[in-house]
Amino acid sequence: MATSAAKTVEAYLAELPPERRAVVAAVRDHVNAHLPPGYVEGMGYGMIGWTIPLARYGKTYNGQPLCYAGLAAQKNNYSLYLMGCYMDSDEDKALRAAYARAGKKLDMGKSCLRFKSLDGLLLDDIGRIIASMPVDAYIVRYEAAKGL
Repeated sequence: MATSAAKTVEAYLAELPPERRAVVAAVRDHVNAHLPPGYVEGMGYGMIGWTIPLARYGKTYNGQPLCYAGLAAQKNNYSLYLMGCYMDSDEDKALRAAYARAGKKLDMGKSCLRFKSLDGLLLDDIGRIIASMPVDAYIVRYEAAKGL
């Protein structure tokens, strides 16, 4: 799927074929179940995103809400963006170690975890990572990274 022009999460899900919708919906539900208070779900950059609203933190470099996680159905796979892993090397190392212990192949860039099915995800570990960074802690890390 190319970048979506959907304005709502519901519209995004509706435009996916049923089998792809089921995967995205399952991961979305898992993220929402582990999301610390203060993050909000919406659409951004053509995908589902969980952000800190501008009303809570407006000093972003691009004037957009500060993104914590994102989820997209791509052409040949799915992508789960975990900015917490990108900003926290301990979380990144823990996720990589969990995949190694499970004997699963990890296809991950700096924040983008690519997977072809739900079987390719370690949902318990991902839930722990999502839950591990409250909004205030994320803002502190963001400002440190930006030198603010």
